[in-house]
Amino acid sequence: QVQLVESGGGLVQAGGSLRLSCAVSNRTVGCYDIYAIGWFRQAPGNEREFVAAITWPSGRSRYAASDSVKGRFTISRDKDVNMSYLQINILKPEDTAVYYCAASRRSVATRESDFAFWGQGTQVTVSP
Repeated sequence: QVQLVESGGGLVQAGGSLRLSCAVSNRTVGCYDIYAIGWFRQAPGNEREFVAAITWPSGRSRYAASDSVKGRFTISRDKDVNMSYLQINILKPEDTAVYYCAASRRSVATRESDFAFWGQGTQVTVSP
């Protein structure tokens, strides 16, 4: 069973930056059973939305098409330590949400249904 643990959330002022981390355990990733890691977010009262995903073997990344994500979010992964990261720059109050990482057995994964394993989430709160 793949286990995912997010960290790095917190309270930040608008304009600041955060780097969220996702620890992927059980070394399934090392066997390439997991082909992609994704990041999603869910703001209060909203549905969970896709932010970014990265294909584990190649490092190819994909991002949500929305203007709210473009240019400010960067996903990465470190195969040596089984970690994925989500760098968020120029934070805005509308980025306030619980951020989740998820693992998929598909190499191309952007929908919630593509991801079989989920972390508990980390809260990001951006003050004006």
